[in-house]
Amino acid sequence: MSSATPTSARVRRLPVVGALRLGRPSDVWFKPALSVVAAVAPPSLLLMTLGRLDLAPYTMAGSLCALYAHNRPYAARAKVLAWVILGMLGGLAVALVSASLTRNAVVLVTVGALLAAVQKAVCDATRVGPPAHVILTFVSSAALFVPQTPGQVPGHLALAAAAGVWAWLVGMAPAPLRPHGPERRATAQALNAAAAYAETARGGEEGAGARSAAYAAVHAAWQTLLAVRNRPSTTRRALERLVIRAEVALATPADADPARLRSWARAVRGTGRIPRTGDSRREEDGLRPDGVGSRPDGAGPCRTDGGARLDDDSLRRDGDLLRERDELVGVAAERAVAPRPLWSRLGPLAPVAVRSALGCALAGYVSLALGAERPYWALVTAASLYQANITLTWSRAVQRVVGNLVGVLLFAAVAPVAQLGPLALVLCILACNFGAEALIGRNYWLGSVCVTPLALLVTELPGYQPTGELVTGRVVDTLVGALVGFVAAVAVTNRRAGRRVERALTTVDRAREHAARVAADPSSTPAALEAARRGLAAAVVDLRATADAAAGEWWQRALPQERVVLAEQAAHRTLAATVRRRGLLPDSGTTSTYTYTEGASP
Repeated sequence: MSSATPTSARVRRLPVVGALRLGRPSDVWFKPALSVVAAVAPPSLLLMTLGRLDLAPYTMAGSLCALYAHNRPYAARAKVLAWVILGMLGGLAVALVSASLTRNAVVLVTVGALLAAVQKAVCDATRVGPPAHVILTFVSSAALFVPQTPGQVPGHLALAAAAGVWAWLVGMAPAPLRPHGPERRATAQALNAAAAYAETARGGEEGAGARSAAYAAVHAAWQTLLAVRNRPSTTRRALERLVIRAEVALATPADADPARLRSWARAVRGTGRIPRTGDSRREEDGLRPDGVGSRPDGAGPCRTDGGARLDDDSLRRDGDLLRERDELVGVAAERAVAPRPLWSRLGPLAPVAVRSALGCALAGYVSLALGAERPYWALVTAASLYQANITLTWSRAVQRVVGNLVGVLLFAAVAPVAQLGPLALVLCILACNFGAEALIGRNYWLGSVCVTPLALLVTELPGYQPTGELVTGRVVDTLVGALVGFVAAVAVTNRRAGRRVERALTTVDRAREHAARVAADPSSTPAALEAARRGLAAAVVDLRATADAAAGEWWQRALPQERVVLAEQAAHRTLAATVRRRGLLPDSGTTSTYTYTEGASP
C-alpha cells in the first residue's frame, strides 16, 4: 500500500477564464458525432416524407440513445444501450402520461424534478458515462410540456421505441469490423498517459498532473476491460498485459521506456496483432516457463536459472513479468465476483438525488414565477451542473451560461435558413447534432453552442415560432437554472462519500492482509483459502464502485485516486498468491524467468 496522500483541494477561488479554456479533442470525437447523425437522420427524413414532422421529437428521443456507451466493449455496449433505451422509454412514458392527465405547470415541474433525480442517481450508480442523465432528463422534461391525450401516448412511445432500436443498431454497427475497438482505445490511452508521466519524471519535473492523468487513464482502461465479465479472449488478455505494463511504468517511471510504451499504443490502436510485452530477445531464444530455453546456436537446451548469470536488466524484466502474471490472475479473480445489487449502490447516492430534485424543482418554480412557458429549460440547466466538486460545478455553470448565450445568437442566425422548409429544418438539426458531439470534447461550453440551437430547432418541428420569444425565454431560463442549480449544489452536499472511500481502502487492506496470512499458512484448508480469496475480490470490487460513486461528489479533500489504483494492484497480486496456494498456478518462486508469449493464458 502506498503512503501517497491526496493533496488538499480546498476551494479558494472559483475560475472563470480557466473554465472556458479549450482542450484537445477526443481521439474518437467523430464516432458519437457520426452515430447520432446516422441515428437521427433516417427517422426524421421518413417523417418529413410522410408530412408528419411534428412527430419527430418522439423519434429523436430514441435516436439520441446512440450517444451512449461508446467506451464500452461491444458485448457490454449491447446491454448498456438496451437499458438506456428502456430507461428513456420509462421516463418518456411517465412524462407523457403526466402531460395527458394535467396541465398544471407546478405539478409538471415537480414530476420533472423527481424524474431528473431518479435519472441522475441511476446513471451514477450504473456508471453510465457521458452524456449520462442529461439527455434522459432533457427528453422527459420536454415531453412534460407537450400537449397530450391518453390515446396518443402509446403511439408516441412506439415511435420512440422504434427509433431506439435503430439507435441500438447504429451503436453496434462497428462491432464486425473492430470487435475489440473500445478496449484497444482505452489500452492505448493508458499506455500514452504512462509514457507522458515517465517523460516528465525523467525530466526532473514534479509531474503531479501527468501522474494523476496516467492513473486515471489506467483506471479507465481497467473499467473497460472488466466491463465484460465472461472468460476473456486471447486479445483481451493481451490488452490486460499491456495495461499492467502501463502500471509498471507508473510504479517505476525512471526505468520505463516511453518510446516503447508509445510504440505499443500505436500498434494497439490499429487492427493488427497485439504487441508482445515480454523480453523479445529471450522470447526469440525460446525461453519456456520452466526456465529451460534453447541456445541461440541451436546446440541444445540451457538452464537460465542456474547455469547462466542474468544481468540486472534481465532480472528486473523478469520481475516485471512475474508482477504481470500475478496481477492478471488477480484481475481474473475480480472478474469472477458478481456485481453489487443496484439497490445497494443507490443507497449512498441519496444526497445526490435530493440535490438534483431540489435544484431542478426550484429552478422550474422560479422560471414559472417569471412567466416562462418552457420551464423545463431551467430544469435541464440545473440538472446538468452537478460535477465532482464545487469548483467543477461552478465551472460547468460558467460553461453552460456562456455556451447557451452564444448558442442563442447562433440560433438567431440559423433560424431564417431553418424556416425555409422542412428539409432545411431537418438538415440544420443534423448539423447541430454533429457539431455538438464534435466540439463538446474540447470544452462543454463549445458543445453547448450547438446544443442550444438544436434544442430550439426541435421546438419548431411541430410548427415555426417567433425567434425573439424563443431566444428571450432560453436566456432567462439558462440564467435561472444555472444560479438556482449552483445554490442547490452548495446547500446539499455528500461529505460521507470521502469517508466511504477511506473505509473501502481500509477494508481492502485488511482483506489483503488476511488473505496473505492464509496463503502463507501451510495448514490452511482449501475452504479457508477460497473464503479469503472471495472476500478480497469482493472488497476490491466494492472499492472500485465506491471510488466511482465518490468521484461524482465534492468535499474538502481530493479523491485519493492514486491510493485506490495502488491498492487494487496490491490486491490483485495477493489474489494471485491465494490461487497459486491452491495449486492452480506454479509457484512464482520456482523461477524468475517466466516470459509471456502472445496468447498465453495466465
